[in-house]
Amino acid sequence: MLASGTGTILEALIEHGLPVEVVVVDRACGAEKVAERAGVPVARVERTRFDAGFDRDAYTDEVVAVLERHHSDVVVMAGFGTVLGPSIQDRWAGRVLNTHPALLPSFKGWHAVDAALAAGVKVTGCTVHVATLEVDEGPILAQEAVPVLDGDTVETLHERIKHVERRLYPRTVRAFVDALDRAATGEGE
Repeated sequence: MLASGTGTILEALIEHGLPVEVVVVDRACGAEKVAERAGVPVARVERTRFDAGFDRDAYTDEVVAVLERHHSDVVVMAGFGTVLGPSIQDRWAGRVLNTHPALLPSFKGWHAVDAALAAGVKVTGCTVHVATLEVDEGPILAQEAVPVLDGDTVETLHERIKHVERRLYPRTVRAFVDALDRAATGEGE
């Protein structure tokens, strides 16, 4: 699992019984405490540069090395604040999952909730998709709509989206992992 935030999605995954081998964070964050309480190892691969000198590929290689040490089969992102380079896809192509607080392909990027409010849409939501090198692209696995209410702020709307994410993401990850397990054992042939 890759996380940068409060850890509520990590908590939801753990509560749904999903096996989390390691939580990789790119900064000090609440997800570290959630992982520690659950007995899940935490690796902080801290991003120290946010300028043009940031070496995305070298940073990604560090993250990949941590995930490989923990024998990760699927990489689950939850608000990870750093866009990763090609080596993550080289190693886990088709097995990197992400949740996004909008109904993709609308409102891609880090400020999706702000963008939905600015556009005046009446419905937004969340999307679970297979992550690719292109941000917020890749096959969509699940989506669920969330209404935009009169008077919504970024915070109130985002919290309602997170409520849906905490239910939809674990369910989708479970189905994805189960399908991989069936394929690996030849079940269903």
